[in-house]
Parts: sequence; structure tokens; C-alpha cells
Amino acid sequence: MSCRPVFPAHLGSSLARAAWRYIPWLCYHGGVLQHRLLTREYLLVLAGLAAPLALTLILVPFRTSLPNTDAALALILVVVAVAAFGSRLAGILAAVSAAVWFDFFLTRPYERFTITRRADVETTILLLIIGIAVTELAVWGRRQQSAASRRAGYLDGINAAAQSVAAGDSPSTLIDQVSGQLTRLLSLQACRFQYGVAGVGQPARMRHDGTVTTANRTWDVDAEGFPGGDTELLVESGGVFQGRFLMTPLPGARPALEQRLLAVAFADQVGAALATSHPVDQG
Repeated sequence: MSCRPVFPAHLGSSLARAAWRYIPWLCYHGGVLQHRLLTREYLLVLAGLAAPLALTLILVPFRTSLPNTDAALALILVVVAVAAFGSRLAGILAAVSAAVWFDFFLTRPYERFTITRRADVETTILLLIIGIAVTELAVWGRRQQSAASRRAGYLDGINAAAQSVAAGDSPSTLIDQVSGQLTRLLSLQACRFQYGVAGVGQPARMRHDGTVTTANRTWDVDAEGFPGGDTELLVESGGVFQGRFLMTPLPGARPALEQRLLAVAFADQVGAALATSHPVDQG
């Protein structure tokens, strides 16, 4: 089944015909690459390039009567749609594509990359700028949504640990649960709890304010990730030492301060549970 559309007679120039032939080319090659790659990102980038072109071609029969500002607003809606569902790259490509085809098809002289009226120049520039701005806002919004979902997951983890303590589960059960939470939270390769042990092996230490220190200095986890080797997180309750979580991070793990503070909160939950079962002095 062919996806080649009928070429409209009102598009007379060779470049316009080439642009029209670009649509079936995208249809064919897009189908082939979709079969090979099966990636959502590719399809959204493809949409960012093709959708503004398709819309401008639809508007060509009305370009003499349709104000250019209205056409620009319609193209902005396309950019917004691509930016809302796609990546920064897809949104920016949609903005550029919208500005280019708006210039070529909808401003005088038609079907040439030339603009003679100042108002059209301003509209084209604004179309590009607003399209990019909308893309950045969409990316920011997705990041905020992701952060909110992540925080909700953190709260679920704390609630689960608190419920385990309230239900009177054994400390070993809580320790296993918190070890799994720490592994996911801090991107760890391994996490094990050691009773009554601190400083053995001279590992880096995660403090209760979320900072990580080595023997000589405070380590910038945000910039450099965890220091090499293991990092310990002490477990205490009411000033009584109980033990430590000895954590082996995955290469390149860089948990944010928010995540490290949550790890401390998990350790405090374990400390409170152990304090009621068998307190251990640091000795």
C-alpha cells in the first residue's frame, strides 16, 4: 500500500515539489527505521521535523486570506504537542522546522527562503523563539514531575520502614528491607549491615547531614560521585551506637543530597528498632 500523496497543483516550484516528496520519503524510511530501531525518541524527532511541514502544506491554499499570525499560532500548537511528548531535541527541531516552512510557504515571496516584510520577519523569529522556549518549559515540567514521583517513592520507602517497626518485625527483617532501599536509592552494588562495627578498614563515611568524608577531606559526591572503595553509614539511636551499613557503590553513582539525607533517615529507623532490641556500645 503506497503512502505517496497526490501533489497539489498550487505548489508550482521545484523546491516545493521536493518538499512535498519529502513526506512519502519520511513515510517509507520512517517505517523502515521504526522496524529496525523501535525507539520512541526516533519517532518523536521524526514528528518534530514532519508535522510543521505537513501543517504548512495544509495551510497553503488559505495563505492569501489567512493572517500569518494565525498560521504561526497553529504552528506553535504543533511545536507544543511535540515538546509535550518528546525530548528537547524533538521540540527544538519542531521549532526550527516550523520557522523554516512558515518562511518558505506562508510569507511573500512564496516558496522562496526570502522575507520582504518586516512583520513577517518578526513573526518568523518569534515563532522560533517561542517554540524553543515552550520546549524548555516542557523539559523543565517533565523533570519536576519526575522529581515529584521520585520523592513519592522515597516517602513510600520511609512509610514501609516505619510500618515494619510499628508492626514489631524483627530487626533483621527491617535491616534487609532498608539494605534493599539503600541499594536502590544510592545506586549501590552491595550493602551489608555489621553490628557494633565502625571505622574498620578506614572507609569513607556518610555523615548525618548527608556529606561524605574521607580521612583527609569532605568529598564532593555531587561532582565526583562516591570515593573509591566502600562507604559506611553509622546506625545510632539516642547517642547509642548500633553498627553500620557498609555500602559499595556502582561505578559513577552520584546520589543527590536529598537521596543521601533519606539514606540517613533509613539508618535512623534501623537504629530506633535496634535500640529496643539489643543496644550495642561502640566500646
